[in-house]
Amino acid sequence: MVLQFLLLILGLLLLVKGADWLVDGASVLAKKYKVSDLAIGLTIVAFGTSAPELVVNSVAASGGYPDIVFGNVIGSNNFNLFIILGIAGIITPLSVQSSSVWKEIPFSLLGAIILLLMVNNFFAGSQPNLSMVEGIGLLLCFGAFLYYVFTQLKSEPSTEVIETKPYSTIKIGLLIFGGLAGLVLGGKLVVDNAVEIAQNLGVSEKIIGLTIIAAGTSLPELATSVVASLKKNNDIAIGNIIGSNIFNIFLILGVSSIIKPLDYQLSFNTDLYILMGGTVFLFLAMFTGKRKSLDRWEAAILLLVYLAYTSYLVSMEI
Repeated sequence: MVLQFLLLILGLLLLVKGADWLVDGASVLAKKYKVSDLAIGLTIVAFGTSAPELVVNSVAASGGYPDIVFGNVIGSNNFNLFIILGIAGIITPLSVQSSSVWKEIPFSLLGAIILLLMVNNFFAGSQPNLSMVEGIGLLLCFGAFLYYVFTQLKSEPSTEVIETKPYSTIKIGLLIFGGLAGLVLGGKLVVDNAVEIAQNLGVSEKIIGLTIIAAGTSLPELATSVVASLKKNNDIAIGNIIGSNIFNIFLILGVSSIIKPLDYQLSFNTDLYILMGGTVFLFLAMFTGKRKSLDRWEAAILLLVYLAYTSYLVSMEI
C-alpha cells in the first residue's frame, strides 16, 4: 500500500504542475492575441485552477466511481470555502467588491441549491442521481455565468497588467500540451490509487473523495489565494475561490454526468448543507464587522468549522 500512497502523491503533484503549465502557457498565448488581463484571470486562470477537479472527475465518471465524483466536487468546494478562505482571511482581512457580494456569492449559493434539488430528484426520477439531461442543465447555467462574466468585462474594462514571459510559440505549445498531459496522467493516478487505498483500508470512496482527493485537487486554488492574500490582492484571493466553486458545480459536474449518469448517495446532502451554510455565512460576513470584508475572526470561524466537521467524518469511519 506504500506504493499506492506514493503514486497518489505523484498524481497530485502532476495535477498541480500540469495546471500551472496550462495556465502559464495559455496566459501567454492569450496575451499574444491581445486578450484583456481581466478576461485571462476570469476564464483561463479560473479554468486552470479547476482543471484538476475536471480531469479527476472525468476519469472517475468514466470508471464508474460516482462517490469520488461527488466527493471531489463537494469536498473541493468546502475545502475552498472553509480552509482556503479561512487561511487567506487570517493572513489579511479580505475586502470584497460589491459585484462579488451581490452577484458572484449568491450565484455560488444558487449552484449548490440547484445541485441539491437535482440529485434529490426534485425535478424528475425516483433513484437519487444526476442524469445526463440534468448535466446539460448545469452546463447551460455555466454558460449563463460566462455570459455574465463577459458583460462585466465590457462594462468594467481592466487596467490591471499581468506580466507574462516572452515565450516562443514552440514553448507555449509545449507548456499547454505538457500541462494537459500532466493533468490526464495525474488524474488517472489519483483516481486509481485512491480507490485501491480506500478498498485496502476499508474506508469508503466517499470519504476519500471528500478529504484526500478534494484537498489535493484544491492545491492550485490554495496556492493562488494564499499568495494573493500575502500580496494584499483581495480580489484574486476571494474571486478565485468563488469562481472555482461555480466552475466545479456547473461545469465539472455537468461534464461528469454527461460522460455517465451518476448515482447519488443521500449522505452527501449533509456536505451540501455545510457548503450552503458556509456560503450564506460568507454573504452575511459582508455586513458584520467591517462591511464588504471577511474579517480575521470570521475567517477563523470558517477554518474551525471545517476542521471540526472533517474530524467528525473521519471518526465515523474509524
